Amino acid sequence: MELWDAYDKDFNKIKNRTLIRGERIPEGLFHLVCDILVKHTDGTYLLMQRDKRKHFGGMWEATAGGSALQNESPLDCAVRELREETGIDSNDLIEVGRVTTNDTIYVEFLCVTNCDKDSVTLQAGETIAYKWVSRDELIAMKKNEFVTERMQKFMTELQA
Repeated sequence: MELWDAYDKDFNKIKNRTLIRGERIPEGLFHLVCDILVKHTDGTYLLMQRDKRKHFGGMWEATAGGSALQNESPLDCAVRELREETGIDSNDLIEVGRVTTNDTIYVEFLCVTNCDKDSVTLQAGETIAYKWVSRDELIAMKKNEFVTERMQKFMTELQA
């Protein structure tokens, strides 16, 4: 069972309130998700292809990421998710923004790395392929091939 902290809309943790993955999140409460955009020092960006059995299966996403576990800070979550989903081990992450949806607060991070581009690892059940693309290729991706436009928006705003 995966446990999450509950937050209010202003990103304040609600004490003595636990959310459980798979259960409906009560109205007015939010859970935390961290996304990490990975930029190589050569200027390319890492895309991960979702496992075909997952929601949005087969589509590409420009982030590693996932839900923060109970008592996990946004940075700790981002570091863990980055390692689990790509094999990249870095604490050098920069928060680039936050987005709130119906029941989720997304904290977006940028990781700039000089890792061996062939050393990216896939997480069984999560991802099936990866590729490195230019900034222009990333921004130009179409809705039917890309999971979220959130990162494209941040890319445009950051001029990363």
